[in-house]
Amino acid sequence: MVTLNHTKVKELLTAEPKGQDVTVKGWVRTRRGSKKIAFIALNDGSIVHNIQIVADPAAFDPDLLKSITTGACIRATGPLVRSAGSGQPVEIQAKEIEIYGHADPEKYPLQKKRHSMEFLREIAHLRPRTNTFGAVFRIRHHMAYAIHQYFNENGFFYLHTPIITGSDCEGAGEMFHVTNLDLNRLPKTPDGAIDYNQDFFGRETNLTVSGQLEGELGALALSEIYTFGPTFRAENSNTPRHLAEFWMVEPEMAFYEIKENMDLAEDFVKSLVRYALDHCRDDLQFFSKMYDPELIDRLHFVLENSFIRMSYTEAVEILIKSGKKWEFPVSWGSDLQAEHERYLVEQHFKKPVILTDYPKDIKAFYMYQNEDNKTVRGMDVLFPKIGEIIGGSQREHRYDYLARRIREMNLPEKDMWWYLETRRFGTAPHSGFGLGFERLILFITGMTNIRDVIPFPRTPKNANF
Repeated sequence: MVTLNHTKVKELLTAEPKGQDVTVKGWVRTRRGSKKIAFIALNDGSIVHNIQIVADPAAFDPDLLKSITTGACIRATGPLVRSAGSGQPVEIQAKEIEIYGHADPEKYPLQKKRHSMEFLREIAHLRPRTNTFGAVFRIRHHMAYAIHQYFNENGFFYLHTPIITGSDCEGAGEMFHVTNLDLNRLPKTPDGAIDYNQDFFGRETNLTVSGQLEGELGALALSEIYTFGPTFRAENSNTPRHLAEFWMVEPEMAFYEIKENMDLAEDFVKSLVRYALDHCRDDLQFFSKMYDPELIDRLHFVLENSFIRMSYTEAVEILIKSGKKWEFPVSWGSDLQAEHERYLVEQHFKKPVILTDYPKDIKAFYMYQNEDNKTVRGMDVLFPKIGEIIGGSQREHRYDYLARRIREMNLPEKDMWWYLETRRFGTAPHSGFGLGFERLILFITGMTNIRDVIPFPRTPKNANF
């Protein structure tokens, strides 16, 4: 283990103050005081709270103290004592202060005031230093760790699926092309099409929209796998719920049918909420105080309630009978919108909901087809405030059904030969789902815009930083 020559703020705030000398390093949030005393609030990102450093101006060079401005990076050494003031349990009485990096107060954009989220997105290189984004990114780390921990403890294997792919998992065509061809001199075939035979991979390739298809191949050998990586959608959606680059968690399980898939999804997401409540309490309390007073109650709401399970058809009947005027009218065969999903969770059942058996015409080609020839064994997990947080299905493992559905949807069967072939050789019932990682972080933090739960958001017309 690495031995540091300083102590993290998080550790100091829980240490027993006995006047022992300690060293802390971090960035100045504020400096205030008078000719007789100076108070410096320092944060190193290890916790949302600052530690107070008390300096006697008579003991330090006036020019040095003048240079300790908001945003400056410093080292401070001195005895750790119980704080005489309210608001912090301990403080450091500085004997030494060294400035690592200055911050011009006339130019440093993060002064002590509330900044809009829009402004902070414009300075994404600095916004992690704010309380809000420090808390977001700590929670993001904890949730990533909790995901790996959950699957490891439940016997899943972590599978790395390709980011560059020749397949379109969703069949929507909204993919980013990958090429090393000269865009100013594209090679053409005799009929005028782009000649991808001359491209790097010798064929048309894209950034992945999902690791699911390759994940299924892993499950049909290792039984239970999961992927956790970046995915990409070239969807021109400028909304608080969409990103062009985002992270997905996708478990795939052999021998799971729809019931076991629902059981896993419920247990999995509850474990993540429980982990957040157990390990992110300070940051959750910050979000509850600053942004969303109902946040912690909503997390307990998910944890303490069994999820309602019902069919899409039953849900549509409830929505129609509600008498509400919807922005998007409800009818059987139409995709449910966030307003419909939230009504079911927040008003009708007052519990999280898992919907199953969707019309096949609004779902992807790979979902298991029910005997009615109208519905498939898809499932969506619906949460308060955000609607769908998990989407999944029992996968179609019967070759004839899958091949027919691919043809019905006019998908390129020649590009799906490898996927179909797994249904020829030792096919098995299997299931899986996808959890949008940023959607999870939105729910855990109570933030309202998905651009604010990822360090460097990629959206239409925006690829800064």
